[in-house]
Amino acid sequence: MKTTAIYFSPTGTSKRGCVAIANVLQAEAGQIDVTIAQNSHKQEFTSDEVVVFGAPVYGGRVFKGLENRLKQIKGNKTPCVITVTYGNRDYDDALLELADIASAQGFIPIAGAALIGEHTFGRIQVGRPNANDIDEDITFAKNILKKLQTGDSNYLQLPGNRPYIYGAEGMKPVGFIPSTNENCTSCGLCAEQCPEGAIDSEDYSKIDENKCISCFRCIRSCPVNAKNMETAAYKNFAEDFSKKMANPRENQFFL
Repeated sequence: MKTTAIYFSPTGTSKRGCVAIANVLQAEAGQIDVTIAQNSHKQEFTSDEVVVFGAPVYGGRVFKGLENRLKQIKGNKTPCVITVTYGNRDYDDALLELADIASAQGFIPIAGAALIGEHTFGRIQVGRPNANDIDEDITFAKNILKKLQTGDSNYLQLPGNRPYIYGAEGMKPVGFIPSTNENCTSCGLCAEQCPEGAIDSEDYSKIDENKCISCFRCIRSCPVNAKNMETAAYKNFAEDFSKKMANPRENQFFL
């Protein structure tokens, strides 16, 4: 079946699992990256296609801007796979919320996965997803393929709460705003790649605190390591947070 991976993935973590699953359902599946808010993503899918959605967890919920990004993406009883990525704390209501968003757009969730990825803050699940994770994603996708081929219509049950009770911190900026050092060459990549357009295109050292979602995409993508989080407050938080979140979690799959 024609398959498309649709993902919000500032640092590429959520993209990896989403695309790995999609590529089993169709070799070299299509991709739609909705990370940048300014880009247009109008697309319609038929009931003969499959879509794999991917997004990170923010405070137990999906990113607050994801629903608007998906408004122009329509399904027509299109089967879909829901994936969310989180870094050890929990995914709480995020998987169910993304399934609800997809359903409202005309998609039918047939499978879901809560996938482990390296957390944005601190050193938590470093290197995840790794090769073993991708192997698990591939096995999961093969089971999805069997479900599609047999016409299995079992009702998909996903963990979570309605109404959603988690996510207060995920619905507002968390306060970790990257700094810019003297390495900056004013290439403009950070501003171009910022999911929320929070970086001033005239002065790349200026970041709108009300728009920044602390995804650290600018830090990860800067070619000269100009963007950073070198404040004592962040370092202390990251060290403490890493200790609290040290207990490893594993991928969970739902069919």
